[in-house]
Amino acid sequence: MFRSLKGLFSTDLAIDLGTASTLIYARGRGVIANEPSVVAVQQGTDGSGRRRVVAVGRQAKQMQGRTPINVTTQRPLRDGVIADYELAEEMLRQFLHGLSSRRSFVKPRIVISVPHGITSVERRAVRESAEAAGGREVFLIEEPMAAAIGTGLPVLQPSGSMIVDIGGGTTEVAVISLGGVVFSRSIRCGGDHMDDSIVNYVKRTFNVAIGESTAERIKLAIGAAIPSGQNPAVEVRGRDMVSGLPKAFQITEADVREALNEPLKHIIEAVQAGLEHTPPELASDIVDRGITLTGGGALLRGIESFINQRTELPVVVAEDPISAVVVGTGRVLDNEEVLRNIAVH
Repeated sequence: MFRSLKGLFSTDLAIDLGTASTLIYARGRGVIANEPSVVAVQQGTDGSGRRRVVAVGRQAKQMQGRTPINVTTQRPLRDGVIADYELAEEMLRQFLHGLSSRRSFVKPRIVISVPHGITSVERRAVRESAEAAGGREVFLIEEPMAAAIGTGLPVLQPSGSMIVDIGGGTTEVAVISLGGVVFSRSIRCGGDHMDDSIVNYVKRTFNVAIGESTAERIKLAIGAAIPSGQNPAVEVRGRDMVSGLPKAFQITEADVREALNEPLKHIIEAVQAGLEHTPPELASDIVDRGITLTGGGALLRGIESFINQRTELPVVVAEDPISAVVVGTGRVLDNEEVLRNIAVH
């Protein structure tokens, strides 16, 4: 009874704490925040070495590559897990503080999605960060399960569903049936690794240094997994590696596609491994239902055709691939029994 009374005075939240972005879902309101997982930090000037957070989220991302010498932009998460506990806690605290209302007298109950197969130490870091940031009770659920629920797949039925969630730091491949994960593989390869591949390709091919933000803009503008037939180009500015001077040049879709060969190869290998380890009874369901893509990486042009060509299976991109995980996590909030059954301990 006391727990239900607490629920009347607090807003339960679902959080997709991602390497690239953090999305927050409020029970009864839907997705209420989508912020880059970036923190701007000022190093202590008093000799103590203490760090002071000066910006988080969108404001911090706008500062990337443009900060003075005593300020740096950092990502508290790497490859889907917390790399800097202190900054992750402060980032979450500021996100939640910005969403708080005067009606919230009690700390919220929080459900956070985490990559499949993370260690107990990594799980504890996520749970403790959320508690320190203001969570009353914290549950963790695996991202593939959350993504499947968010896209409306029949996860509780005795039939196989395959989900491929391509996030910023990881790609999660999972086969789900009867409310459980039959097979799952998490590889540390996602949107961030695509950006890194573009940075390295430009340096190697054009002898020009560009930043991560520029690489991301290139990927969003002309990135593709298969040829579009038009080979569009964009103008890019960077620093000439020989002269050290600013330089402008053209990069084409074909260039970007070549740059993305390596991360796409890792993703398709993970998908093929998932299919190889799927029990025959569930494999027939996947032949009928196909593979569902979620995550920001699912927005790469032609990636569904790329996977289809290599698996000969139907491949569909979720209606809202970026929000699928947090929406699925949020839906679990409405069912206490399901939440406690699928929560990671």
